[in-house]
Amino acid sequence: MSIAVDHIEAKTSLPEPGQLIGGEWVTTTTGESLRRVDPSTNELLLEFPAAGQKEVDDAVRAARLAFPAWKRTPVNERRGILLTIARLLSESDEQMKTIVALETGSPRSVFSVAPAVDWWEYYAGWADKFAGELNHGYPGRSLSYTRYEPYGVIGALIPWNGPLNVAAMKLAPALAAGNCVVLKTPELSPFAVMRLAQICAEAGLPAGVLGVLNGGRSVSKAIIDHPDVKKVSFTGGPSTGTQIMARAAETLTPVVMELGGKSANLIFADADLDSATLMSTMMGAVLGAGQGCLFPTRLLVQDTVYDDVIARVQAIAENAPLGDPLDLTKVMGPVIGEVAFDRIMDYIEIARNDGSSRLVTGGKRVGGDLQNGFFIEPTIFADVDNSSRIAQEEIFGPVLSVIKFHDEAEAVSIANDSTFGLGAYLHTQDVARAHRVADDLDAGWVGINSFPPLNPTSPFGGVKSSGFGREGGRAGIEEYVHHKSISVPID
Repeated sequence: MSIAVDHIEAKTSLPEPGQLIGGEWVTTTTGESLRRVDPSTNELLLEFPAAGQKEVDDAVRAARLAFPAWKRTPVNERRGILLTIARLLSESDEQMKTIVALETGSPRSVFSVAPAVDWWEYYAGWADKFAGELNHGYPGRSLSYTRYEPYGVIGALIPWNGPLNVAAMKLAPALAAGNCVVLKTPELSPFAVMRLAQICAEAGLPAGVLGVLNGGRSVSKAIIDHPDVKKVSFTGGPSTGTQIMARAAETLTPVVMELGGKSANLIFADADLDSATLMSTMMGAVLGAGQGCLFPTRLLVQDTVYDDVIARVQAIAENAPLGDPLDLTKVMGPVIGEVAFDRIMDYIEIARNDGSSRLVTGGKRVGGDLQNGFFIEPTIFADVDNSSRIAQEEIFGPVLSVIKFHDEAEAVSIANDSTFGLGAYLHTQDVARAHRVADDLDAGWVGINSFPPLNPTSPFGGVKSSGFGREGGRAGIEEYVHHKSISVPID
């Protein structure tokens, strides 16, 4: 059976397209229709309605009206609803695997709803433990305390890569803290989030507490500009983040920004090279087809093991199981679509010709049965100049840049020579060096001898052009409250 036939049959897993507004599933809108193409076959998946200004207004109005009651909902009830969302989401795993494979090209063998479920469960646990704090009052005795107050209506804008996970990272803490949320689905991967919206309604989330809208930039702008949206949380590229900040500044709307990265990954000569090269290749150029803001796309290698590492990385890349994301034997699928494909191939062509690097392997479109899709071979460039475009710009594709260094000081200097500061990684068996280098790296997230899972227990976010604000841990729920101090004299 051909890949196209398999994907046509799998389309029955997609939800009926619509928007969640005021607790109702709305399938007719005032916005234009959007079309989503299957990145594996370049065939139409579905045409679906986008929101217009009316739907944005309706969703925000419903959220504003629902807010007082949701804010005062007993915390055990709020906790229970979030736990029910987590349970229903977990039960949808098989359907979600297919939806995500069809709309993003992420293989079924790799994807799981478990990480998103974890975020819902974790922040459900915060709902009854996050009330405020007691302060010291003086000079006279007083009862001085601080309440954590939800903002009201939060606008959430999420990217097409990892839509379920990023939605959970924003929705779970915002709802646990007592906010209502209007979320825009990604244009390129809306269907898993639509299904999540249905699950939230099925779990008993009150009407209006969550609005989910489909659309492009016009919908994002309408959400940001709406006077009843009190804070915006965005994950995406720096250029879009800059535009959002400028727009939000006009109304002094606070924002949370996670804006991508060009993460350095340092392999020292004493590292476990089997483990280090496998992690570096799979996370840098194979899994997710390189389409992750946290991926280690700059590989820095100590000179004494440089040639050995290059050979290992090449072998792993050339043997990576690439193909149909519905095939459980494959771990790498296509890039998200034609625009992304053309951009990535342009970067590869620039690197081939500008003298800044040496192509080791890959760099071509995959042919055969996959020729109609947007499949790119895992691509490795060696001897890369850190000032080159492929080393400094976020390609967001399966392209790994390998750079040589001599000693620890040079490694840290090269790693930090970037406008980004989201993630960083290092491999060494020297414990003192591991902690010393981790301290010196300009990044909000550092992994030592591993690519750590993005667990909800730890704050996640970047520095420099990678944004500000945090998702995860106590810091993640604090983004969705402001502090109200109250003092009563008792003498």
